[in-house]
Amino acid sequence: MADSKEVTGPDPVRTRSGAGTRDRPATRGRVVSESWHPVLGRIPILDLAPQQPDDLWPAKAFDGEVVPFSATVFKEGHDVIDAAVVLTTPSGRRIERRMEQVNPGLGRWTASVLTDETGFWTWRLVAWLDDWGTWLHDADIKVPAGIDVELMFESAARLLERAADEDRADDVRALLRDTASALRDTGQDPATRLRLTREDRLARAIAETPIRSLVTEGPERRLRVERLRAGRGSWYEFFPRSEGAVQHEDGSWTSGTFRTAAQRLPAIAEMGFDVVYIPPIHPIGRTNRKGPNNTLHAGPHDPGSPYGIGSPDGGHDAIHPDLGTWEDFDAFLEAARRLHLEIALDIALQASPDHPWVTEHPELFTTLPDGSIAYAENPPKKYQDIYPLNFDNDPEGSYLEMRRVFQVWLDRGVRIFRVDNPHTKPLGFWERLLHDVNAEYPDAIFLSEAFTRPPMMRGLAKVGFQQSYTYFTWRNTKEELAEYLVELSTETADYLRPNFFVNTHDILTPYLQFGGEAAYRIRAALAATSVPSWGVYSGYELIENVARPGAEENIDNEKYEYRPRDWAKAAMLGRTLAPYLARLNGIRRDHPALGQLRNVAIHPTDSDAVIAYSKHLDAEFTGGADDTIVVVANLDPHGARETMVHLDLTRIGRSPGDVITVRDLVTGAVYQWGADAYVRLDPFVEPVHILSVED
Repeated sequence: MADSKEVTGPDPVRTRSGAGTRDRPATRGRVVSESWHPVLGRIPILDLAPQQPDDLWPAKAFDGEVVPFSATVFKEGHDVIDAAVVLTTPSGRRIERRMEQVNPGLGRWTASVLTDETGFWTWRLVAWLDDWGTWLHDADIKVPAGIDVELMFESAARLLERAADEDRADDVRALLRDTASALRDTGQDPATRLRLTREDRLARAIAETPIRSLVTEGPERRLRVERLRAGRGSWYEFFPRSEGAVQHEDGSWTSGTFRTAAQRLPAIAEMGFDVVYIPPIHPIGRTNRKGPNNTLHAGPHDPGSPYGIGSPDGGHDAIHPDLGTWEDFDAFLEAARRLHLEIALDIALQASPDHPWVTEHPELFTTLPDGSIAYAENPPKKYQDIYPLNFDNDPEGSYLEMRRVFQVWLDRGVRIFRVDNPHTKPLGFWERLLHDVNAEYPDAIFLSEAFTRPPMMRGLAKVGFQQSYTYFTWRNTKEELAEYLVELSTETADYLRPNFFVNTHDILTPYLQFGGEAAYRIRAALAATSVPSWGVYSGYELIENVARPGAEENIDNEKYEYRPRDWAKAAMLGRTLAPYLARLNGIRRDHPALGQLRNVAIHPTDSDAVIAYSKHLDAEFTGGADDTIVVVANLDPHGARETMVHLDLTRIGRSPGDVITVRDLVTGAVYQWGADAYVRLDPFVEPVHILSVED
């Protein structure tokens, strides 16, 4: 038999349990495997969370996130068991949190912990036999029935004396010994002695330090806790070249610059956004430059797509001359910092035919049999102005060059990167790069722009991307939204952090094209209240909803041309959603429950066009009172809907039958609600209730 031997002598065989290893004599003549060791301790601890499904990388959390720790813990027989999660923070602080059995039939135990330090945490579960709890369970059955009465009291006395010999306060030790003596006093009737075991003071003392045995430690796991903005924030995208751009009579343009773009930052900050995302700012190639609306031939005044990166002026490590100098870029970053904004820079690892890489590093590209370089395609789309990179011709060389590119911007102080199309690059490349960068810059954040198949989208999140674009843009129905929110808040929450962009410069969904202002309000409210991170692309507040024929994108796409906007005129005429976006971000700041991912609860409604969900955070984690938000949204932007909403009050920290006061944080209206509440939402008045539970 492979990996086994005939045991013929008295040599001990090592075995393992959760309480450690021990020696036991081998049985003569028994065939014992040398390669097998038990992995279970005396009390099985299985199905740990949080952890990634493959347990290849640490699970994720962010500073200020309330993380549920859970496991399946059980034991043979009917003994009472208990469990705790023990955590060690990056600074070495030890936290022990007792767990609660949430569904006794399935043996699932859980406890929530506020992660308040960045870095790598370690944690493990500890389970034990609750000797006192087991005795109480048995005694409540046996003593009233007159079964083994004195034997039961003697067992209890010995348990209390054992506990008194442990490290406890002197008054507690005295209490334990006095109770033990009283339990042995046969002059007292059994009912009186049994009541002694239920006294509050004794119960509190034992609860604080349980009387336990068969202590079993589960396996150690790691949790990576990153800074707040890695998991929570409001994003705003705009093109610096459009801000301050001027067209002249001959059709030529003067591009906006970093200096003129900085003048837009105060308005963005006033709307309550935290992150300003700008598309690539590098030189743009001339060869095969795209014209307006992705036409194949650009005119002499067309700026081209910023994703066609590279010209004689430089590549990914250069700034487009029209935008200004390095000093101008630094001033732009500083202007943002003064407004408490962070700049997220778009990094698109691809090249125009004019990129210096084409001549200096031809190994970075795929050469076709005719000697030409393959350009990018996403059939039926073709990107003739872009050469994709080939990471297999020279894996090490290509990695080092890409790592150098990121370092250029890290050296300038950029710490947030929106990565374009990461799903078109090897997953192993990203695993190495993200680990490398975050080891030196733990505050660096990478947003994955990957509208792709679930395995790749999830894979990118698993290997280290801090945030991910999602399918939210195309989830419009009640069923689709409810299912997706449950998936993101449970199934993938340990590693994938969603960022709900309501639109992008490439995406204008039919829902927005044909839904009018109501659609824009609905989608913004859903994105801002359902997940901790959300974003909009510039022009959303102006309800820009005219689509390019045959495409899910705006006509006159800003990716191919300058698009200055008259913000002042829109505000003067009241044709802007900027105040609404500011209100949403204000609500997010005021209500910490909205800053959590894992706390969403879906509530039934009688209408297929109305969705209801809540987000609740206990006072323990708010520093004040419980915080609860209930959102009820009419998903039909064309007509009023009325329905009954059926609240599961236990999911918002209340009891069945409670009556609650809720205040609409948009309109100010106040309602008295029970478990069943009537709502009517008119999209032309206000299509979404964002309700704060006030008592």
